[in-house]
Amino acid sequence: VLELNQVVIPTYGTVPDQQNLHTPEWADFDDKPDSLFFSDGQRRIDFVLVYEDENKKITHKRSDRKKQKRKRQVYESNLINNGLQLEATRSVVDENLVFVKVHAPWEVLCTYAEIMHIKLPLQPNDLKTRDSAFSWFSRLFRVDESIIKPEQEFFTAPFQKEHLSNFYIRDKDAFFNPATRSRIVHFILSRVEYAAKNNVKKFGINKLLDTGIYKAAFPLHDSSFRHPSTDPNCPNERHLLYREWAHPKNIFKLQPLDFIRKYYGEKIGIYFAWLGFYTNMLIVAAVVGVGCFLYGCLTRNNCTWSQEVCDPNIGGNILMCPQCDKACTYWNLTITCESSKKLCIFDSFGTLVFAVFMGIWVTLFLEFWKRRQAELEYEWDTVEYLEQEEQVRPEYEARCTHVVVNEITQQEEHVPYTACGKCIRMAFCASAVFFWILLIIASVIGVIVYRLSVFLVFSATLSQHISEKEAIRKYLTPQTATSVTASLISFIVIMVLNVIYEKVAILITDFELPRTQTEYENSLTTKMFLFQFVNYYSSCFYIAFFKGKFVGHPGNPVYWLGKYRNEECDPGGCLLELTTQLAIIVGGKALWNNIQEMLLPWVKNLIGRHCAAPRSEKLVPRWEHDYHLQPIGKLGLFYEYLEMVIQFGFVTLFVASFPLGPLLALINNMLEIRLDAWKLTTQFRRMVPQKAQDIGAWQPIMQGIAILAVVTNAMIIAFTSDMIPRLVYYWSFSVPPYGSHSSHTMKGYINSTLSVFNISDFKNASKPLSSWFGNHTTCRYRDFRYPPGHQHQYEHNIYYWHVIAAKLAFIIVMEHIIYFVKFIISYLIPDVSQKTKSKVKREKYLTQKLLHENDLKVVKKTMGKIADKIIKGVDSTFRHKAE
Repeated sequence: VLELNQVVIPTYGTVPDQQNLHTPEWADFDDKPDSLFFSDGQRRIDFVLVYEDENKKITHKRSDRKKQKRKRQVYESNLINNGLQLEATRSVVDENLVFVKVHAPWEVLCTYAEIMHIKLPLQPNDLKTRDSAFSWFSRLFRVDESIIKPEQEFFTAPFQKEHLSNFYIRDKDAFFNPATRSRIVHFILSRVEYAAKNNVKKFGINKLLDTGIYKAAFPLHDSSFRHPSTDPNCPNERHLLYREWAHPKNIFKLQPLDFIRKYYGEKIGIYFAWLGFYTNMLIVAAVVGVGCFLYGCLTRNNCTWSQEVCDPNIGGNILMCPQCDKACTYWNLTITCESSKKLCIFDSFGTLVFAVFMGIWVTLFLEFWKRRQAELEYEWDTVEYLEQEEQVRPEYEARCTHVVVNEITQQEEHVPYTACGKCIRMAFCASAVFFWILLIIASVIGVIVYRLSVFLVFSATLSQHISEKEAIRKYLTPQTATSVTASLISFIVIMVLNVIYEKVAILITDFELPRTQTEYENSLTTKMFLFQFVNYYSSCFYIAFFKGKFVGHPGNPVYWLGKYRNEECDPGGCLLELTTQLAIIVGGKALWNNIQEMLLPWVKNLIGRHCAAPRSEKLVPRWEHDYHLQPIGKLGLFYEYLEMVIQFGFVTLFVASFPLGPLLALINNMLEIRLDAWKLTTQFRRMVPQKAQDIGAWQPIMQGIAILAVVTNAMIIAFTSDMIPRLVYYWSFSVPPYGSHSSHTMKGYINSTLSVFNISDFKNASKPLSSWFGNHTTCRYRDFRYPPGHQHQYEHNIYYWHVIAAKLAFIIVMEHIIYFVKFIISYLIPDVSQKTKSKVKREKYLTQKLLHENDLKVVKKTMGKIADKIIKGVDSTFRHKAE
C-alpha cells in the first residue's frame, strides 16, 4: 500500500516551514476551451478544486486569510505526497479565482483501486445470450446502436496489483474509465489531512468546502452539451447524453442505462433504471385505470340512486337537516345532484375491480424490479459492494476517539462513542423525530379545525348570496367550498413543513453519526419518509376514514374538542371529497416540484452568465464553464427518490378513489425522466460517481406501502364509498321481508338510507336560527336509525348492523384473496433469473481460476524445485557415505 506521508499543522497557530511544502505547478490557459488535460496535453484532469486567492480577499481579517491559506497549502502538499499531481491556473473571467487541476497517475490508480476493492475486467463475457421474444419490439424504442454503441460485457474481479497481468488491459489510459478515476481521486481528497487541534485531526475536502477554504470541488464534464468537442482527444459523451437521452424528442424512447452508468456512475444509473422500470409498469396500471374510469362514465346514466337524488319528485321532496349548529339551515337534497352524478363515475363496480388489480400490480412491480435489480447488480459489478468496497465516512473516522475490542477479531478498534453513548444518541434522535411527527399531526388538526369552523361560515353565507342562482348553487355547495379551500391550505402547510423538516432531519442524522454513506442515506431516508408519510397522507386518511363517521344524529350531535361539531359527508359520501383532495395534492405537488426543479437551476445559471457577460467574448476553459453550473448538493438524488416514492404511495394507497392516478403519474414520470436528465446534463456540475448496490431503504419502504395499500383500498371501498350499503340494499332490503319490491332493485335506495328526524326534537344549542315555513315537521339525515315514535327511536336499526357485518366481511375476504395472490406471485417469481445466476457462477469460477489457481501452480512449481534440490542433496549425502 502506498505510504501516506502527510504534513499536518500541529495547531492553528504554528505552520511548518514553507520549504517543506510541495506546491502545484502553475500554467496559463492554452486557449483550448474543450481540453480535459493539463497544459502538456498528456495528463488527464480527474478533479478540479477552486479557491479564491487569499491575497485578494477583502471580506476576511488578515489573520483569518493567513490561516486559510496555510491550511490549503498543507492540504495541497499532502495531496502531492499521496502521489497526485496538481496544476494551478488562474481564472480567465475572474482573476481572484484559482483552479487547481488534479491528475492521478497510473501507480496511484492501481494502489487505490486495490484499497477500494474496485472490480475491473478479467476477460470478455463468453456466455451465449438469447434474445427475448419481445426484443424486436423493444428495438423500436431503443437508442440507435450506431450512435451510442452497446457496452461490451466483461467478467470482473476486485483489482489486485500483484495479478495485474491477469486483468484485461488493452490500453492503460482506458483501463480506468473517467468515472472510476474521479471516484478514486475523491476518495483521496476526502481523507487527506490539513490540520490538527487538541490531538484531533482535521481532514477531507468536505470540511474545507464548508469552511470556505475551497469554493468548489468537482469532476469535469467531457464537452459542451450543445455541440461535440473540438478537441479530437476528448470524448463527446455529454453531448450524446443530451441529444439521445435528455432531449424532449426522446420522451418515448428507452434510456441508454449502460451509457448513463458509465458517465455518471452506478448510483445515478440505478435511480434512472428504477424510475424507467416504474414508469413502464405504470403503463399497464394507467390503461386499466382509464378503462375503469370510462366504465364509470358509460354507466353513470344507469345510476339509479343518482337519478333519485336529481328527481324533483323524489330528491326534490326530501328536506335535509342542517349540518351544523344554528348558522346552517335546512336544505334540499337536489342540491347534491351534480356531485352525485360525478360520484357515479368513481363509485362504481369498476373501482372494486381496479383496487383488486392494483393490489396484484404492485406485487408484480416489486418482484420484477427485484429481478431487474439483480441483473444490474451483476452487470454493474455491485453484487458484493457493501461487504467489500464501501468505505467509512470521513466524518465518522474523525470522531473515533474511543477504543473497544472487536468481538470477532478480538482486536482493539476505534469507535466514535461507547455503547451507552450510542443508546443516548439513538434515544435523542428517536425523540426528536417523534416530536416533529406530533408537530405535523398538530398542523393537520389545525386544518381540521379550519374545516369545522369555515363550514359554518360557508353554510350561512353561500345560502344567502346564491340562493337565486341555481346554476352556481349546484356546484358551489358549502361542502365543496370547504373541501377545496381546506385542500389548498393543506397543500401550502405541507410545502412549508417540508422545507423546515428537511433541515431538521439532516441535523438529527448528522448527530446520529452513521458509519458509512449507505447507512447515512438509509437513516435519513427513514426519517424523511416517516415525516412525509404523515405530512402528505394524514389529510387523506382523515377524509377517508374519520370524516362523517362519528357525527351522532341531529338531536344529539358529537362535538370535537368540546366545541366544534364534527363534519358530515355529503349524502353521497366522502369519496368525491377524497378524490378532490388527491387531485389537488398530487397535481399541485407534481406542478410545484417540476417548476422548482427546472426553473431554479436555470435562473441561477442565467444570473451567473449575465454577471459574466461583459467578458464573455473571451475563450473560457471547460473547468471554468463547469464551475458556473449549479452544485448537485450533498444528498444527490435523495429528493428525486422521495418525490417518486410519495407519488407511489398516492398511486397505490388511495387508488380506489382515484383510478386516474396511475395515468397522471405516468404522464408526470415521462416528463420527470427527461427533466432530471436535462438538469444533470445541462444545469448541474458532474456528480462524483458513486457505487450503489440497489435503491437502498426505498425498497422496504415500497414493500410496506404495498402491504398497507391492500388494507387502505379495502377500507375505502367498505367505509368511504357507498358500494357495500348499495349491495346490502339490492340483495336484502329491496325485497321482502325488509323491502316491498317484488324483485331485486336499486329503486328506493335513497329513501331507505336517509333516516328521519323530528324537527321539534332539536336542542336549543343546535336548533337552526332560520325557521322553516313549510308544512314539514321532519327532516332527513344520512344514517341508519329508527324513526321518531319508535320504541328505539334514533338508535341504529337492523340495516346498520347488516351493513357493518357486510363491510367487515368484505374487508376480510378482499384482503385474504389479494394477500394470497401476492404470496403466490412472490413465490413463483424468483428474485434472481437463471441467466444472471449462470453469469455469477461463471465469474466466480474465472476469478478462482485466474487469480488463485495460478498462484497455486506457481507455489507448486517453486516447491517442486526446492524438493528436487533437497532430494538431490540427500542422495549425494548417502552416496558419499556409501563410498
